Amino acid sequence: MATTPITLPDAPKVGMVSLGCPKALVDSERILTRLRADGYAMSADYAGADVVLVNTCGFLDSAKEESLAAIGEAIAENGRVIVTGCMGNEAEAIRARFPSVLAVTGAHQYEAVVEAVHEAAPPSISPYVDLIPQADPGDVKLTPRHYSYLKISEGCNHACAFCIIPSLRGKLASRRIDAVLREAEKLVAAGTRELLVISQDTSAYGVDVRHETRQWKGRDVRTHMTDLARELGQLKTPDGHTPWVRLHYVYPYPHVDAVIPLMAEGLLTPYLDIPFQHASPNVLRAMKRPANEAKVLERLKAWRAICPDIAVRSSFVVGFPGETEADFQYLLDWLDEAQLDRVGAFRFEPVAGAAANDLPDPVPEAVKEERYARIMAKTEAISAAKLAAKVGRTVRVIIDEVGEPDEDGDVGATARSQADAPEIDGAVYLRNVPADLKAGDFAEVLVEDADAHDLYGVISPTA
Repeated sequence: MATTPITLPDAPKVGMVSLGCPKALVDSERILTRLRADGYAMSADYAGADVVLVNTCGFLDSAKEESLAAIGEAIAENGRVIVTGCMGNEAEAIRARFPSVLAVTGAHQYEAVVEAVHEAAPPSISPYVDLIPQADPGDVKLTPRHYSYLKISEGCNHACAFCIIPSLRGKLASRRIDAVLREAEKLVAAGTRELLVISQDTSAYGVDVRHETRQWKGRDVRTHMTDLARELGQLKTPDGHTPWVRLHYVYPYPHVDAVIPLMAEGLLTPYLDIPFQHASPNVLRAMKRPANEAKVLERLKAWRAICPDIAVRSSFVVGFPGETEADFQYLLDWLDEAQLDRVGAFRFEPVAGAAANDLPDPVPEAVKEERYARIMAKTEAISAAKLAAKVGRTVRVIIDEVGEPDEDGDVGATARSQADAPEIDGAVYLRNVPADLKAGDFAEVLVEDADAHDLYGVISPTA
């Protein structure tokens, strides 16, 4: 029986009125970049927007009047308005004149602005198109201050049979590299200790602009993944630490090899998120993806020789139309060889507009479920063995949350190692942590135990 294709909801739309100096424009870009990463679309007019942001200027009285006029116009034309920017410190005056504004935030308060938009027009969360993971379906999570997503491009040039991103978001459109680096620098200065680089295809960054060169800190940098990675590796937190820089959605193009030495040098987090999707050449061809699974195994071996601690995560689709038992067994055997650190699997589901919906030989739902269970058992066993090998070692972690004291006064904490991206990978659970430990701190942890997904330990006494 044919399965009805899933129809994705329309993305909520945000309008933006940006006033004032170039710094305010950068703030507007930062806000809109984050909202686009959260799945929002942009509206060019009031009528098409679910909510309108007015980024105000408060430097001169004339600028304040211009800002108030812009707020009034937005309310008259749309009615759902959030105010931010320099004039946001005069919230009482704004609310007195425009009591219907939904929220007022000050300059550089990016988290508060995004949270206000989430409340006014909740994002349409879908695993088929969204880049930022959510802990639970429908659970909108505002990123903590100590880690931030850094979106470097929009859209994609691939034509994968199961994907509709190019039709939704268009072809690859890379952001200027100096704008990306400026945003990263501001994030780190404001307290970000971990940058998660995201796009639909991080390896293709800059292809659409022919890897144009821009000036940054008095030197030329190309709009290219390797140049971006090298520059991000130079960032320092206010207390002198090197922030973690984690690369997501990296297609294994040849130039990816150039970032592995940066990981070995400690400039990049030794972690790659590579969407392999399958290993069988037959299925990869049907998916319209490159079928170079054997060469990938060779490169994984070479990467581990350069950077032994590198963690590779990926995701795979089971039950793609035409997938035979032989194809699926090929994938399981390939996973035995690849020994990936973190794996997610998905049962194929037709999405309205995807070319794969018209392919012959759909896989029965019962077979999909059986294959899903088998791949999860396989990857869980690999993960358990890899984590068990870390018992007795000292690993560097970033603290995500510190708990309350228990009845014995023991305080626990949840952390992540460099092998763990937030929300999608495992955690490191700590016991008896110091009272002054806080979210965003780095720590050295002695691993005492492990299960199939997580580590357990205590802050190293020699740290």
